[in-house]
Amino acid sequence: MERREFLTRTAATALAAVTPAAVLGSTANSESLPAASDSNPNAPSTVSLDTRQTVATVSPYLFGSFLEHLGRAIYDGIYQPGSPLSDAHGFRKDVLAEVRALGVPLIRYPGGNFVSGYFWQDGIGPQAQRPRILDRAWDSLETNQVGVDEFMAWCKLAGARPLMAVNLGSDTPMNASNLVEYCNVPQGTKWSDMRRANGVSQPYGIHHWCLGNEMDGPWQIGHCDATAYGYRAADAARQMKAVDPGIKVTACGSSSPGMPTYLEWERQVLEQCYEVVDYLSLHRYFNLPQKDEKPDYPRFLAQNLELDREVAQVGAVCDLVGARLKSRKTLRLSFDEWNVWYGSTGGDGKRKYAPHLIEETYNLGDALLVGGCINSLLRNAKRIEIACLAQLVNVIAPLMTNDQGVLRQTTYFPYRWALQLARGEVLAISHNGPGYETEPLGMAPYLDVVATLDNNRLCLLALNRDTSRTRTMECHFTAAHPGRILSAFTLTGSDLTATNTFAQPKNVLPERLPLPAPGRRMTIELPAQSYSVMQFELA
Repeated sequence: MERREFLTRTAATALAAVTPAAVLGSTANSESLPAASDSNPNAPSTVSLDTRQTVATVSPYLFGSFLEHLGRAIYDGIYQPGSPLSDAHGFRKDVLAEVRALGVPLIRYPGGNFVSGYFWQDGIGPQAQRPRILDRAWDSLETNQVGVDEFMAWCKLAGARPLMAVNLGSDTPMNASNLVEYCNVPQGTKWSDMRRANGVSQPYGIHHWCLGNEMDGPWQIGHCDATAYGYRAADAARQMKAVDPGIKVTACGSSSPGMPTYLEWERQVLEQCYEVVDYLSLHRYFNLPQKDEKPDYPRFLAQNLELDREVAQVGAVCDLVGARLKSRKTLRLSFDEWNVWYGSTGGDGKRKYAPHLIEETYNLGDALLVGGCINSLLRNAKRIEIACLAQLVNVIAPLMTNDQGVLRQTTYFPYRWALQLARGEVLAISHNGPGYETEPLGMAPYLDVVATLDNNRLCLLALNRDTSRTRTMECHFTAAHPGRILSAFTLTGSDLTATNTFAQPKNVLPERLPLPAPGRRMTIELPAQSYSVMQFELA
């Protein structure tokens, strides 16, 4: 994430027209995308599923998250020593309980823009001796009371794995490899012995690493052109893998499709480092478009189709470079920053400790688009192995804290459903139904549906973009079919601007979704402006 240029970037992104028809023609998993038509706008949507036909395995890291040293994400978010809600190490027990209950599998750390000005050695050793520094990315005071050892201790308590980012902005590939040595070498070297001296005898074994952050952005400390970054990323990857050959590394893709160098950046970077990296990153934040000076929610709720398009475009560039290099490998994607973000964009911490920055208040409409993005990630699971909802606590997050407890924002609910129910294999879907025109996006289907199959449990996730009427979904099952309904919930309401607050934490909550008797054919009514989850046991 960047600070001062967020508004410029989102405006540029909004101008990049993406049509569902183009997505249908280019995505590797187009059979799961709906075909929309305006010929009969009142017709039901038909969804045909063959439980024998799968298109991808859901990666265990598809629904990861992100914690950056930004605002109150770390301090007052996961770490608040002296609070009655914290444990002896200063970790918020209520936040830990929420994260464990969600089952967040992977958390990117420590940034974000922060990492490009961060020296990891400032955050190790006795806490009382650590320097207080000025974080130049967010103009905030960083105390370094949480560093790699504290974060890894927190991850263990939370049941999550780390996605560790290294500083390739103001630091060197050599120091990046030193961090791998500190974290992953058992003993007998300078940095592994320093970890042991700091009280951690066993190596952390961190498997996934990010080679910097958004290096295409002029706001980024150490910003450079694509070729220079590609050389730097290749050098870092080689040095880091020389320390631990088992790690996987992610090179920086474009920070937004609205960037003037989008796709050309990817090509030039990968021409330098394709064979030594394992993933390429994608980032995407969605804003609320306006029409006639009013929020354009029909267009807003179709924006997840831009995510499908971005994956198709970036994946095509990866394959182009791989073909030119005559490589035998297929490069996977890491969508390691994505979310809705438009209401709270100020990023100046005014040199304060744990300032209130980018604390977005999410409403029902935001939650529906997050649900749509979850559908898009699942549709593209053949290419995407890692994705991170940015972020986890306080900063554009599903969870918010104050001195009394934790609040579940509206976006918490689709995220929880994805984590707990969307597992196993993504099913191929034949999906046809009416749609609507969303200038300049083109025709968008009213219903956006994906399905997963985990052993004998089928999960359907459905977004109804129609803001005025219930939509009918006729489901036809080939081979195995639902024999028992395990659960069915929907997130909906008459007011898309409704929010949850500490004073009124239950304004937006899931409701039970009535379903017909399970069978080979089921007609399901999806409420207007809703995101629904249904889980069945197959007969």
